[in-house]
Amino acid sequence: MPPRGTPTERQRRLGSELRKMRIAADMTTEFAAGLLGVPRTNVPNMESGRSGISPDRVRTLAGNYGRADSPLVDALAAMAAERGTHWWEKYRGQLPVGFLDIAEMEWHARRLRIALTTHLPGLLHTEDHARAVFEQVIPRLPMSDVDTRVAHRLDRRQVFSKPDAPTVDLILHEAALRMQFGGPGVARQQLEHILGMADQHDITVRVVPFAAGGFPGAGQSVIYAENVVPTLDTVELDSTHGPEFIDSEIQLHKYRAQLDAMQDVALTPALSRDFIRTIADEL
Repeated sequence: MPPRGTPTERQRRLGSELRKMRIAADMTTEFAAGLLGVPRTNVPNMESGRSGISPDRVRTLAGNYGRADSPLVDALAAMAAERGTHWWEKYRGQLPVGFLDIAEMEWHARRLRIALTTHLPGLLHTEDHARAVFEQVIPRLPMSDVDTRVAHRLDRRQVFSKPDAPTVDLILHEAALRMQFGGPGVARQQLEHILGMADQHDITVRVVPFAAGGFPGAGQSVIYAENVVPTLDTVELDSTHGPEFIDSEIQLHKYRAQLDAMQDVALTPALSRDFIRTIADEL
């Protein structure tokens, strides 16, 4: 099988975890290749996500690295077994790969912790709000590209239709609630949509009002995706250049603490709902 041209973030993560295991066991690529009966050059391709690997081979490597029986190995074997095409693949070649990687991350998460200070979560955008956001991109996008991005953003809602849909803990700053992308009418419909989605799905919304003052991470937009085992958790940070994915244990610990601190200064879910309703009624 030829190497993949552009592995997904999840495929890269699988390979990265196998590499971490090998290095922790002080084993060489030659040793790993000998275990699998493949050329040595195949191992770096597997560890970068550029080549696939079977669940049995994941277990063979893990066993010889001293990690035969663990929830992490089970999770990695399950990742290796994943086959088929998901909905976001229809956008490959039409959108930056980061858009697809975010959708993939959300799809496989058990829980999403999202904190935003100046934007509202893409997973809960209305069509009009999403269009208003994408129309502000510099350089300006052709209308066909805006349409594609909006369609992808709305398709991300499919994650809530899964039998094992993730729970969502959402922290929004008052600044994000008062941004009027598309004008007051669009902004009001967007806030009402968030309240409606929270009613329909396992979504908890908390608001950090201006009166709360400063707090850690005030300048960042964060999605913390919890996986089946904490080692496979992922943080996604937004930037104008595209998403950045972080998975080192030190950084995961940092962002868990940051989200906990934000939650501590936020209003309760009941008060947050009233707060959002008041802003929507003012529009």
